[in-house]
Amino acid sequence: MKLSVIIINYNVEHFLEQCLISVRNGLKHLEGEIIVADNNSVDGSLEMLKAKFPDVQVIANKKNLGFAKANNQAIKVAKGDFILLLNPDTVVETDTFEKIIRFMESHPDAGGLGVKMVDGSGKFLPESKRGLPTPAAAFYKIFGFAALFPHSKRFSAYYAGHLNENEIHEVDILAGAFMLIRKTVLNKIGLLDESFFMYGEDIDLSYRITKAGYKNYYFPETRILHYKGESTKKSSVNYVLVFYKAMLIFATKHFTGKNARLLTFFIQISIYFRAFLALLARFFDRIMLPVMDFLVIWGGMNWIKAIWARQFTYPQGGSYPETFVRFVMPAYAVIWLGAIFFIGGYEKPYKIRKSILGILSGTVIILVLYALLPENLRFSRGQIVADMIWGLLALSVLRYILNLVGFKDFRTGKKFNKRFIIIGNPEETERVSKILNESVIEPAFIGKVLPSENSPKPAGYIGNILQVKDIINIYKIDEVIFCSKNVSHQTIIDKMAEWKIGKATYKIAPEDSLSIIGSNSINTRGELYTVGLNAVYSNINKRNKRVLDLLFSTAFLFFSPFLVFFMKEKKGFIQNVFSVFIGTKSWVGCKPLDKQPALQNLLKPGVLSPSDGIKNTSIDEETIKKLNILYIRDYSLLRDMNLIFIGFRNLGKR
Repeated sequence: MKLSVIIINYNVEHFLEQCLISVRNGLKHLEGEIIVADNNSVDGSLEMLKAKFPDVQVIANKKNLGFAKANNQAIKVAKGDFILLLNPDTVVETDTFEKIIRFMESHPDAGGLGVKMVDGSGKFLPESKRGLPTPAAAFYKIFGFAALFPHSKRFSAYYAGHLNENEIHEVDILAGAFMLIRKTVLNKIGLLDESFFMYGEDIDLSYRITKAGYKNYYFPETRILHYKGESTKKSSVNYVLVFYKAMLIFATKHFTGKNARLLTFFIQISIYFRAFLALLARFFDRIMLPVMDFLVIWGGMNWIKAIWARQFTYPQGGSYPETFVRFVMPAYAVIWLGAIFFIGGYEKPYKIRKSILGILSGTVIILVLYALLPENLRFSRGQIVADMIWGLLALSVLRYILNLVGFKDFRTGKKFNKRFIIIGNPEETERVSKILNESVIEPAFIGKVLPSENSPKPAGYIGNILQVKDIINIYKIDEVIFCSKNVSHQTIIDKMAEWKIGKATYKIAPEDSLSIIGSNSINTRGELYTVGLNAVYSNINKRNKRVLDLLFSTAFLFFSPFLVFFMKEKKGFIQNVFSVFIGTKSWVGCKPLDKQPALQNLLKPGVLSPSDGIKNTSIDEETIKKLNILYIRDYSLLRDMNLIFIGFRNLGKR
């Protein structure tokens, strides 16, 4: 057998599906096998593999073993003369495998090979070719010199920036996203070092290949699309710690004396430096808009207070009590901001509509609390209404201005409804149109484009693939969707690189799939459009679920003297009320199973579970597992409420 393609999957079902479609097409004219090692995913990946790719060899791990260990599992059972380590968030061209095998067979000195990688917008990824992370290379990368001088042999040594991206070169380091290795070389140098959990193992393996006397080649005569960063976020502190810990392991293992101490020193500095920058960036990203909102509302309230006092409250002179100014007024502002937060006004993209709903909801809360204030702190409901009007106008104008000046994630309602074109044959474009219309994005326009310029144009089509540049400009298109059943992956990658017009982005609709996948850049998590997918661990659903828990806990606590008599376990009911109230439990969660320990990382322990909605008490574990996955993937508040009412008498379960 010529080639074994090994893919490690962890909770990226839809990206894996698209990757496997491209791999299967690439192996049509080559003797090969596909092995997927799954690190205990809970997103339905295993079910998808069983249903759609029965020919794929699957290793289903019961826990997350990490990248190196899972790859080693697969390598040990692989039968190919060449081993390809491939990320699940990639798409390969149809002739990629034939080209790389042909090159390796004509270069017996080649131990490993990497290819040209582009991101979801067709942009070249510099990590396609890399140099050895020496102390100097690490220093220049950590402190930004590589970014300032991307083509310098000295300053951009980490990314081998001096090497032409369109020419074949010998390189030090291959990228783990696509790493082809001779099986005989692996037998000689050993498998991946399992002390690397994630990151660094590709550097270590590449270095060992060259130390054994073989060469690593960068081969740009074929390309892959790499969505880059779907499973991890590079801006997170966790990424910084894991990545640089891997660099420390590499330095300790391969360098000695002065070089080892120097590289370790730079890595230690970079850990604190990059972690600080990541924390700072995340802090400002999350706090910037709420702080701006508070300052705008607070400033307006003080202006209104001065006018109101002069015209209505103290026309003869006087001033508000210090307690009102220092505590009550800021509390009003915080309530308005809190209401905006819970309604989703601080979820990206920021929408004017949600800030308006937040201000209106907060006003209702403030007017209710107003009646509970001491009389000396109750001045005028009219002033509260005036503050509300100021908040509605000021926050709407603020968001409009931020959108107008080009800040990303500030969207007006009109602009949020995207305009699409779908490139494919009638059957596929109709299927993809249905996915768009049944998802939550509410498209403003969907245009259909033929994948060939030679076919006659059916009714409803606006052009063919050669006219896309003009179509994007004329129809103000936001996103271009390729139907991979009708457009080859090679053509898709070609067109992504060719069409760099305006702000249009690109996505792929895999054949026979209910998902549309894409990613705009190296640092952008791919947007995913699917029919009926509403994951419980999305930010808005986590927040809504928490609000529901608090509302039910408050109501149960208030009526507990009466409700406790209906409970099967009375003591447990009171304990659960307090546990849910403080956030250690939720009223509804997944039923714990030894086979699904990763679910515990997604949800708080639940008093009730999805299986409590079924009257049959003898449910097998496989059914419980499926119910858990369905609950996570297709969450709704109504489902939680329904389960609470159905299992009401069991709310004391422990």
